[in-house]
Amino acid sequence: MSAQPFTIRFTVRSYELDTNHHVASTVYLQYAEHSRFACGQAAGLSPDRLLADGLGPINLETTVRHLGELRGEDQVDVSCTFLWGEGKTHRVEHTFRKPDGTLVAEVSSLSGLLDMRTRRMVTDPAAQFRSRATNPELLGLD
Repeated sequence: MSAQPFTIRFTVRSYELDTNHHVASTVYLQYAEHSRFACGQAAGLSPDRLLADGLGPINLETTVRHLGELRGEDQVDVSCTFLWGEGKTHRVEHTFRKPDGTLVAEVSSLSGLLDMRTRRMVTDPAAQFRSRATNPELLGLD
């Protein structure tokens, strides 16, 4: 049985709305970024430690798929699931659901881990994250 993905709830604020009075596209990216950061923190990853170790997470590509509408004061649960392969990159998948379970969006990011000294991506980001996390299972690293 696989673990449930890390999930955080947001309440849509009025200033996050576009002229059509639904959540602006850029806000979906902000919610995804915030959930990814919160997941890392819950897993015990410290941004300060990563930077002190000369490492920085990077985003290479992001896709947003709008499937429904969010409006002011709606609540949305944003999940964060890390998918690891064997290369230098990994995916982070986010689903956006209303509390009743209605799927409203999906955000998928292709990410890596940058060696800040060489300005190159590290070969095995999963190993780097696993060795620094206190709860690596939240990152999909059992």
